Parts: sequence; structure tokens; C-alpha cells
Amino acid sequence: SRFHGFTNYRNKQPAMVLPGAVQMRIKSSQSSTGERLSQTKSMVLPEPGTLQKPTILKGEYLNKAKIAEGGKKLRKNWNSTWAVLCSNQLLFFKESKQEAVANLKPGGKPDGVDLCGAVIEWTTEKSSRKNVFQITTPNGHEFLLQADHFPTISKWYDAIKKAVDSLSSGAGGQSCGRASLHRSNSTECLSRPTCEPTKPKPKETKSENRRSIMFKLNYSASDSADKNGVKNRLKKFISRRPSMKTLQEKGLIKDRVFGCHMLTLCERERTTVPTFVKLCIEEVEKRGVEADGIYRVSGNLAIIQKLRFLVDQEEELNLGDSQWEDIHVITGALKMFFRELPEPLFPFRFFDLFVEAISKEPTQKVQALKKLIHQAPKPNHNTIKLLFHHLRRVLMKSQKNLMSTQGISIVFGPTLMWPEFESGNMEVNMVYQNQIVESILIECVEIFGPEGM
Repeated sequence: SRFHGFTNYRNKQPAMVLPGAVQMRIKSSQSSTGERLSQTKSMVLPEPGTLQKPTILKGEYLNKAKIAEGGKKLRKNWNSTWAVLCSNQLLFFKESKQEAVANLKPGGKPDGVDLCGAVIEWTTEKSSRKNVFQITTPNGHEFLLQADHFPTISKWYDAIKKAVDSLSSGAGGQSCGRASLHRSNSTECLSRPTCEPTKPKPKETKSENRRSIMFKLNYSASDSADKNGVKNRLKKFISRRPSMKTLQEKGLIKDRVFGCHMLTLCERERTTVPTFVKLCIEEVEKRGVEADGIYRVSGNLAIIQKLRFLVDQEEELNLGDSQWEDIHVITGALKMFFRELPEPLFPFRFFDLFVEAISKEPTQKVQALKKLIHQAPKPNHNTIKLLFHHLRRVLMKSQKNLMSTQGISIVFGPTLMWPEFESGNMEVNMVYQNQIVESILIECVEIFGPEGM
């Protein structure tokens, strides 16, 4: 039979015919319900009690350097990387979001750090850069992360520290399978099983923690043992090191000429005037007495230092060689020799006495200067006598070299004497130095006698 709104077939239930608008509303409701079901199926929901609000890091690329792999130190090489923080891993990508999404798909192999059992700490010793913290994993991998702005790297440090703490507190078993991703320059949280780890058993977690602790203990123990070993070897080396005198006797170390005390140098050379001083004076008198501005003009400092090096090596020296053609190089080296004496040519204890001597009457001044010079040690006395006779011969050619007694005094005053302690006015001391040298030059014959005596 046929009724309005029903169709009756054999063994079939009657079907109700509904108006078109009602049918459309039912289909729309079914479609939206299906979408919600499909979205629910695609989402990975955490177990009750483990849901955490994701930390969104806004910043720039991080700078990463891997400094150790499996406990073996690596050469530090900083690279800019796109960092992604997973609940149990820290992932690195050379590119940006596109590569991250591609590598997060099944089969992708992103470069990452397992945060289970990792140690995170700020460091200033491993890099000269600012805003650097270090991540050390139980298997001996070490990473440095850095950003130019402290707020950016501080957020990363807090987020990674929080993830490490959650893993070590026992929540890592559930969170490792979730891959709740927090990315820089992003406001979204990617939820995808990137790591696809299996849910660890409590016994395996305990064993992993045990292995982590043992590794840290062994690593720190070996590190401290290495440091102690180095210290002990250094102590033994220093205690067994031969003395300076032994090395000098064996000829392994030679005493220098520049910077050596007058008495020591003359004893070593078995003379009363240093050999280098005599060689310089002889060479100047051969070809430099008439040179314009002799002793006032400076020579080439690089060549002077070269000459000084050869003299200190006690090699055979020929000042007539073409490389010492500039006479001002020889005079510069002679002045440097006197300036670098540990104690000046006029010994420290005589400085105040010489100052008092030049303050006396002219007749008493000469005798006082003569007495003080003759009281000086023999190497000092003989060197002063040789030098001042030489300077007197230079002044005899003043019409050609244009050098005066006052000019020579200004050059050699601070070179031949200075106080042991600069307690007074340096300008006043310089005036005294110049006056002492000038007085000795003027009364050279009276003080030292004629040449050759």
C-alpha cells in the first residue's frame, strides 16, 4: 500500500520524506560534525595532567657551535641556524620554516639535540661572545647557543631549561611522544610526531638516568685528573729546570750586551771599557766627526735595532760594512746602549753629589767634579774618560758638524745620568744633567788630563 510520506517495499521499513530545507540543515550539521571528528582524530592530545601551555619564543636565528662530540673536542665553528624546541629535542635547520616543515614530515632527519638528561648552563669561558649558554648531553655532545640580544637568548634558555627539567622529573615519558614544538619568529605551535619515540618504561628511564650520572661523574673525574696531571708535570719541569748560571756555563744562554750592568759586562769581556763603545767611537772618528748634526740627528730605528740584535748575539761586528753606512745609525746605537744600562754611566749614588758640585764656585766646582769622577768604579771612570775626550774632538769640528757644547750636553745629559727615584721635578733634573755634562766637557783636560794619559 502507498501512504503519504512513506514508501512500503518488501521487508523494508517505510522512509519519511522531509522537506528540502530540513534535509540541507541535517547535511550541514553532519558535515560540521564530521570535520570536528576528523580534526579531533588528527590532533594528538596529551594524557590528563600533562597538558602544558606552549612557550612561544619570538626572536631571530640563533648562532650555534658544536664543540664536542662523544666527549671528543671539536673545533669551534659558529653557524646561524633556525632553532626549533621540541618537548624532548632541540632541532636545528640551516634554512627556515619551509625546511623545518619538510624535515618534520615522516622520514625527515633534522639535526637535533636529545634533551633527556642534558645539562644547560651559562658560560663565559668557552667563547669570547656575549650571551652564550652551553648544552651538554649524556653521550658527550656539547653545543653553544648564542644570540646578539640577551632577552632573546634568555627566553631560549628558560624554555630549554624548563623542557630539560620536565624530562628529568619523569614527565618526559609522556612529553617525548608529543613533539610540542616552539619556534622562533612564530606564533603557532606545530603538533606533529617528529621524533616518534616509543613511550619509555620506568625501568629504562631509571637506567638512562643512572648512565647519565655515571657519564658525568667519569667525565668530570677524567677532566680533573687531566688538569692535575698537567699541574704535576709542570711542577716537575720547573723543579728540574737548570739554573741560569748552569745554562750560561754550558753556552746555551749568552748574556746580552745592551741592558747589561757595566761591571758585569766589563768582567765578561775582561776590559775596563765595553768593546761596543770603543768600536762605535772609533768608527765615528773615522768617518763621522764632520757629519752635520752628529749625535743630534737620529738614525733609522729599524737598522739600529738590527745592529743591537747582532751585538747581543756577540757575532763578529764590522761597523765599516755597507749596511751601517749611515753614521747616525752607529751614534744612535751608542746612545741606546747608555740609555739601557740598568744603572747609568754616572752611578745613582753620585747624582745628588754632582748636583751639589756644579752649584759651587767655579774654582771649587772643577775640583769637586774631578774628585767625584775618580771615585766612580773603574769601568765607569775609564768609559767616561774615553767618551768625553771623544766628544771634545767632535766639538773641535763644530764649524763643519754644527754641534756646540750646549747641543752635546742636551743630547748626553739625560743619556748618561738620571736619579734612581724620580721624586723631584723632571725638568729641574734635566737642567742639572745638562749643566753637569757641559761643565765636564769644558773642563775635560783639567779633570781627565791630556789625552793618552
